[in-house]
Amino acid sequence: MRGYSRDSSLVETCENILTKCMGLSQGEYTLIVTDTEKEDIGEALFAAAQFLGSDAVMMVMKPRRLNGEEPPPAVAAAMAAANVVICPTAKSLTHTQARRAAAGRGSRVATMPGITRDMFSEGALTADYRCVRELTARVTDLLTRAHSARLSYMNRSLTISLEGREAIASTGTFLKPGDSGNLPSGEAYIAPVEGSAEGSIHVDGSVAGLGKADQPLIVDIRRGLAVGFSGWGSSELEQLLSTVEARNVAELGVGTNDKARLTGIVLEDEKIHGTVHVAFGDNSTFGGTVRAGVHIDCVMLKPDLYLDNVPVIRGGEFVI
Repeated sequence: MRGYSRDSSLVETCENILTKCMGLSQGEYTLIVTDTEKEDIGEALFAAAQFLGSDAVMMVMKPRRLNGEEPPPAVAAAMAAANVVICPTAKSLTHTQARRAAAGRGSRVATMPGITRDMFSEGALTADYRCVRELTARVTDLLTRAHSARLSYMNRSLTISLEGREAIASTGTFLKPGDSGNLPSGEAYIAPVEGSAEGSIHVDGSVAGLGKADQPLIVDIRRGLAVGFSGWGSSELEQLLSTVEARNVAELGVGTNDKARLTGIVLEDEKIHGTVHVAFGDNSTFGGTVRAGVHIDCVMLKPDLYLDNVPVIRGGEFVI
């Protein structure tokens, strides 16, 4: 371990995150799950947890190949045994059975896929999370009550059913047993009804694993599955979505963090205030029925979003 000093600015920021976002109390068991690509950030969180009086453990694993790929069984078991779990990793553990099981056992879990040192001092982590929480709760309620959604952007339109599905609020504060989500955070998201999505999307923000879009990416969707890809990153995305399950329209998400920036890292990009993202693959961890072992988010910067034909976002600006 590199031995970060107590007064390191990164460690001090990590202390603030652990106390304000995670509600860490002295004596609680904290598990830091990291990989060899993000080990330096994991070490800073580990040092901060120790300083705050936590019984802290850090586990370092080989980077996962895909967003949504499960961690090793030993890591999953340790996650379920901890009071607080923080996961600074290269690929996302958010939509994994390990994260779901840990939250189900009462762990407070924050996932940080693709986190960078820059994010600790700029962008989404610097937001006023009281405001983020309030807006996220409002959007979550609207998504939960809606029967259908329509996403329109750059002459492309997607309609989906939300019937009977409950939205999730990722507010950036995880203070109660079972709370979980991303850090940085600020989104409301929901699993659409499988097989219901029809239309196409115009992606101009970023794609998980591919980075910032240099040119538009178009994805055609029929009966809830991605069936056609064209433009920037199309061949790479098609390769990532190599199975029928992976092509499932898994998520409709709305960004609610006014400090989030477009960085090419979906962890922050999908939180940008007024953006909408559609994800493909696994949704079994948040109300859906598909297990795919992969979850790929695609961000649209200034779309229109209608819930039950009532506008919620126009041109990337909230109208609620």
